[in-house]
Amino acid sequence: MITRSSLKHLRIPFSLFLLPVYFFALALTPNLNGERMLWVFLSLHLFLYPSSNGYNSYYDKDEESIGGIKNPPKVTPDLYWLSLVFFAIALILAFKISFAFSSMLLVYGLVSMAYSHPSIRLKKYPWLSWLIAGLFQGYFTFAMAYAGLSDFGWNIFLKPHVMIPGLLTSLMLWGNYPLTQVYQHREDARRGDMTLSRYLGIKGTFGFSALIFALTGAGFVWFFLDRNQEYYFWVYLGAMAPIILYFLLWFNFVRINPEKYANYSWTMGMNSISALILNAFFFYYFLENTQILQVLAY
Repeated sequence: MITRSSLKHLRIPFSLFLLPVYFFALALTPNLNGERMLWVFLSLHLFLYPSSNGYNSYYDKDEESIGGIKNPPKVTPDLYWLSLVFFAIALILAFKISFAFSSMLLVYGLVSMAYSHPSIRLKKYPWLSWLIAGLFQGYFTFAMAYAGLSDFGWNIFLKPHVMIPGLLTSLMLWGNYPLTQVYQHREDARRGDMTLSRYLGIKGTFGFSALIFALTGAGFVWFFLDRNQEYYFWVYLGAMAPIILYFLLWFNFVRINPEKYANYSWTMGMNSISALILNAFFFYYFLENTQILQVLAY
């Protein structure tokens, strides 16, 4: 029996926060096909990411707020099996594109499982978990989506035209990742997990993220100018302005009272505004760089 608790722990709407990576890959992929677009989207956002969310929630058994759920319900045993069923469906859908694409999802899923599984629990290691989470949710996911959308194999991972934008997405996530942990210090301490945010401290987390965000902005500016896309450089800066303002406002409040403002509501506000704006920007970038009507007709 599937409980409502388990369905909630899949956090399917939370996939919205990783959707910009898919849209960015979509904008740069040369061999678009409407059917592959659908299978890649469904396998990643409807099944792979929820599977990862559910599997990690099963082992974390959080009692306080987690990403996308302010008051998480008690974990039930069926969540473990439900997460594996979702994982299997993701692999099957990916196989409709190719064995290579399905194997990429398998690798992503296994690394994700290692994040919270007690025998490995990458989450205990601050720098390693930060590096792997950003690398796989950014660069690896970008290359995986790029490969699936155009039906390429593993060799695409080492192509410069994939590595560069992929690493830019990792930079975005490396900047945001510690912020997602900033309100969970007590919960993580209870489990003995030394996350990067706990290691850096609340104010240190914001300073570190500010540095990575600055590097990310510089990287994207270089990316667009190198492609002779000055117009998108300005659109990107305009899109980033509200996100930067929110971050600076939040940082200012945290400097005054860290315990009060480093909370779930402000974190989800940062995640939400970032996801909505970045999704809009990368989808617009996709529309501008792709003959969308031809793709859909095909």
